[in-house]
Amino acid sequence: MPADAVEVGRIIGAWGVQGGLKIKPFAADPQALFSSKRWFLQPNDLPRPPGAKALQPLPGLLRVKQAREHGDGVVATVHDIDGRDAAQALAGARIFVPRASFPTPDDGEFYWVDLIGLQVANRQGLALGKVVGLIETGPHCVLRIQPAEADAEERLVPFVDAYVDRVDIAGGTIAVDWEADY
Repeated sequence: MPADAVEVGRIIGAWGVQGGLKIKPFAADPQALFSSKRWFLQPNDLPRPPGAKALQPLPGLLRVKQAREHGDGVVATVHDIDGRDAAQALAGARIFVPRASFPTPDDGEFYWVDLIGLQVANRQGLALGKVVGLIETGPHCVLRIQPAEADAEERLVPFVDAYVDRVDIAGGTIAVDWEADY
């Protein structure tokens, strides 16, 4: 597993009879899945239902032959997985790709993984906290900011130009037009 591995989707089952895989990507635009020809796998982290069949050993790496969008998901064929049963045995596996293989985002676009961990301050220089996650609301995303004080409540700041002045990935900061008491 590469040091910069990012989880980008899960295998949800077999696709077709020749060993294709159906993938649920974690992004509306699954370019990270398409940008890498090597997918690293880890087992599903969810508990198995009672009476579920024991898992077969999971290959650590899949070499992708072809991947494409199909409906609201992705379908792929990979080397060394032949037949529906072999593909279905991978259901639930988590897919990771190296961050270095992601396509370069356009100006003003950011991968969530790059925003998580950045420090957020307002225009007055007041530290609001650290980005711990994002929420997809449909029209836009919302930054989840955890203040440094342990008992302080999480702040939610819309990730839109009206509130976000600057994102400095290299500097590890986001400047926002947001007050501490909002």
